[in-house]
Amino acid sequence: MTSITAATSTAAQPELLSAITIMGSGRFGPTVAALIGLGGVAVGARSLVRRRAGSGDGSRGGPVGAPAVAVGLGTLSLALGILFAANADGGPGTGNGVVASVAAMLFGPAAIVLGGLTLRAGGRRAAGPQL
Repeated sequence: MTSITAATSTAAQPELLSAITIMGSGRFGPTVAALIGLGGVAVGARSLVRRRAGSGDGSRGGPVGAPAVAVGLGTLSLALGILFAANADGGPGTGNGVVASVAAMLFGPAAIVLGGLTLRAGGRRAAGPQL
């Protein structure tokens, strides 16, 4: 009796394993790129809000490196989004990560712009009033 149940349980395993679907490598990279870009947007927006909410002397400007981190994450997200979109075999909905690549290509420039605006706002604050 035990040999029959053991044989049926091992025969059912390949079917069970093929029924399990996880995010394959075609979607994983673009999704990570989009999340990197989203993180860059979050860091850039927070640093911009903190910079603008600070006093005129820039004492509450937040971490100095935050705008640079936003620009770096945005650049990385944009580059990876372009790379993954160029290597995708199909269109949206095919499981190749096209939609996530497009999201990365949208989040990347947004993070770059937010980081750049923060750096620009910080430069004006540090220079003081123009006479």
